[in-house]
Formats: sequence, C-alpha cells, structure tokens
Amino acid sequence: MSKICTADEAVALIGSGQSVASAGVIGWLTPDDLLAALGRRFRANGTPRDLTFFFPVSVGDALGIKGMDHVAIEGLMKRVVSGNYLNSVDPQTGRRPEMMRLIRENLVEAYCWPIGATMHWLREVGRRGPGYLTSIGIGSYIDPRQQGGKYTARASEDLVRLHSIDGREYLYYPTWPLDVAFIRASSADEHGNLSFEDEPITSATLAMALAVKACGGTVIAQVRKLVPRRGRLVHEVRVPGELVDRIVIAPDQLMTTGIRHDDRYLGRQIFDGRATDRLPLGADKVIARRAAMEVKKGVVTIFGFGASSDVPTVMMEDGAFAGDGLLDFSFTTEHGPFGGVVMSGWQFSANKYPEALIDGPAQFDFIDGGNCPAAALAFAQFDRAGNVNVSRFGAANPGPGGFIDIAYNARELLFTGTFTTAGLDAEVGEGRIAIRREGKVRKFVDRVDEITYPLLQNLHDRGQKAKLVTERAVFEVTPEGLVLAEVAPGVDVQTQILDLMAFPPHHILDPLPRMAEALFRD
Repeated sequence: MSKICTADEAVALIGSGQSVASAGVIGWLTPDDLLAALGRRFRANGTPRDLTFFFPVSVGDALGIKGMDHVAIEGLMKRVVSGNYLNSVDPQTGRRPEMMRLIRENLVEAYCWPIGATMHWLREVGRRGPGYLTSIGIGSYIDPRQQGGKYTARASEDLVRLHSIDGREYLYYPTWPLDVAFIRASSADEHGNLSFEDEPITSATLAMALAVKACGGTVIAQVRKLVPRRGRLVHEVRVPGELVDRIVIAPDQLMTTGIRHDDRYLGRQIFDGRATDRLPLGADKVIARRAAMEVKKGVVTIFGFGASSDVPTVMMEDGAFAGDGLLDFSFTTEHGPFGGVVMSGWQFSANKYPEALIDGPAQFDFIDGGNCPAAALAFAQFDRAGNVNVSRFGAANPGPGGFIDIAYNARELLFTGTFTTAGLDAEVGEGRIAIRREGKVRKFVDRVDEITYPLLQNLHDRGQKAKLVTERAVFEVTPEGLVLAEVAPGVDVQTQILDLMAFPPHHILDPLPRMAEALFRD
C-alpha cells in the first residue's frame, strides 16, 4: 500500500481522545498543512474531540505559519503540554494567538514544561521507560511545590512529581502514550525515508517518531517533495521509512515565515563580514551592544530567545566578525546549530552560516552536560529574593523554552532586557540616553509572577556568576543581591533607577562608573 496521501486523508486516521505530538520550532520545521487539515476536519464535522497535544517546542508563530493555532479549538483540544507558547500580536488584526485565549480563559488543560524536559521525555517514551528524572528545575515553577507546570485551573493532574533518591531531590516526569506524530522533512521516497536538506534544524523529529512507534501509533510526515528511493546519500536520511506510516506532499511549504529558501542557513556559505541585518539605534541596541562586551572569543556561548538574541546582530554590525572574525566565536541556541550568526525575532533557532548541527535531544545533552559555560538570556522580572521570570507575566504565558536548562547549567549568566516595559520611550544619541516616557510595567518587583529560575539560590549553591544589562544600568548579581555597577549617561540614579525598583540594590558602587558613551552613538 502506498504511504502517500493527502493531508485530509492523513488526519482522518485520528480518533477522539487520542494524543497527537507535533514537531516544529516557531516557523521552522512546522508541519503546517497537517495541523491546518486537522483543524479543518474538526470545524467541518466536530471530530475528533478531546485530543491531547504534545508540542516539545512552540509549533508555529501564529502569523505566516499558524502551527498550534490551527488546532487551538475548544472541543478539539482537551489538553496541551508544550515547551513554550507564543504571545505574538498579529500586526494585521492586533490579536494575540488563539492558543493564548484558550489558556487565559481556562478553556483547556494547559501545561508548560521546560524544553529540555520535553526532549528527554520523548526519549523515555521511545524506549518504553517509566519516565524522565532530573534535578533541573528544582525550585522553579515546574517544581510541584510551586505549580508543577500547570498553566490553567483545569490542569489538575500532576504530570510532574517530586522524588528523593539518596537524599537528593529530583523532578520526575512519568511517561504516557502518544498515538500520532506530525513531523516535517524536506524530502521523502516512497518507502518513507526522510531527509532534511532544506531544513536548518531537525529538532525532536527522530525522537518523536521513535516515541510514537514505541506506543504503536501512526507517524505522518509532511515533505516538500518526493524523490527516488536510494537516490540520496545515506547520511542525508535522518528518519528511516520504517518509522513513517503516511507521507503528505506540500510543495509550497516555507522554510519559516517570510523565508521560502535561504542557503545561508544550511552551511557551505562563507560569511563576507558585512552587516546584512541591522538594529535601529535605541534601547534594544544599547542593551545588545553592552551585552556584546561580555562575549568572549573561543567560549561556547548560548543565546536564548528575546533581547539576548540581538547580541550577535550588533556584533556583526559593529565589525566584530570582519574578515574571518566570525570563526573566533562559538555561538549556539537550544535547537542545535553550531557556529555562524544567531538570528533574532522569528528567525531565531537556526543560525546563518552554521558549521555543525545536532538534533534537539542531543543539544540538551550538550547543554545539561555543562558544555555551554556562557549564556545570554532575556528577563521579564527580577524580584527581591533574586528570582528571574521569563515564563509568565501579566497576560503573557510564553513559558520558559530552553531557559531553565540553559540557566541551570551555565557558569556565567548574562540577563538582558529594558528596565521597564509596555510603552517605554527612550531617545538614544550623542553618547547618552533620555527617558522620555517610562514603560507602564516595572520589571524589578517585590515578587515575580512565576519563578523561572531561582538565581540567587543557585549563585550561592553552585558558584555561578551573573550580570543584568539594561539600557540605563548594569547590575552585577551576587549571592547577597544586586550591585548597581554602571549607569548610562543622561540617567538620574534616584528617579530613573532606584525609585522604579520595588527593592533597593544590595550595594551601589562608589564612585559609580558610566556605561561607555560609544554604546549610545549611531
């Protein structure tokens, strides 16, 4: 029997009450045609109902590639477990993703796990293991003593448990069966062998296929083209046909939103040293430039999603990669590319001009093994007790992504973000900054909305080092608390820093150094 079918025929195999896993990283690698067909089937006839969805990473961007928003439908989706969610505002409609509405209105059982846990959990399912055991996340929101990763009141089942072994605490994620997998590749042959020649990452694709087959389930692959069997080099085939049950051809699938194809993400392309991506002069650029001063040559540095991912862009713009300079730096993200330039915005996850690539589970082996000594991450809140929050604040529920695994395992941490948010208006130029209007939301709070990472506790227990960079101040983070170490030219320390903090710094350097004026020049 031929494995080739239409997307509508493929999703017709799914029954009510089943669990559906889908690979994808924002727009990269997302099997959008399959997710769209499943949503379309439910809207047409009301079936299948009450599905559980498992997304190791946020699938789709809710913009050009809708991803999980195709199936964010009450009745179709009963439960969702995801490594993170998206809060992007559609520039045409002004609306946030439908997935966010379901979570905010408590219409689904929503759970959010660290991406490292979702990747390693898939491995346990694939080998029919009892569950994933880890110390990563103790003391954070995923700890059952906090909230156990539950993002809605409907999420009442404890999917994460606390265990003690030989006097040490661990988080335990029991396995449960997966019935269907949606995965994506570049090419397939009639047997179902999958290759990824047009994809800059492979994420959890193989691990997901193995997990679903171990459960006796159905693996459905979306690909751009069909190729002859035995027509590719064996190392190009990353998923064997024995793991694939159905193949859907989607000739128009994009690399990611706004990019149909770009060889610069695939290797063999030589960086010419020119700045093709630029940030406008403003608060974000100041933060990225100051953070770039902390990046060391020859040290593996991992960048997270958000403000921190702007750092390589400004380094490129300011000439740090001129000639063969890019080869002096070792950059990566939680999604497996090594070398090249980390991208920001919706192009984050894949690197331009990469030199190597491993899949998602292997990358978290790399991270959890302590192989990323330096990390640059964003922050949304920092509190009196020294906790950092990036996962849930106000009406936003993005989740942690790879933040927790990265933060727990790095030796030097760099947190970046504006001092206030939601309407901040800052004029930058002539070597100084002028705050014309403060953001409505303050980030230095008495208590974070959610503990993504208990920073001070880990500085004390594990000997980590940390700095916090904003557009107007730089703080060193010590086990005793924040030390105000630098202030921007044009900023009043009392009214524009201290008065906007719910707690005072532990110490202020005296004399207080200024941030370099060059950071504030065009």
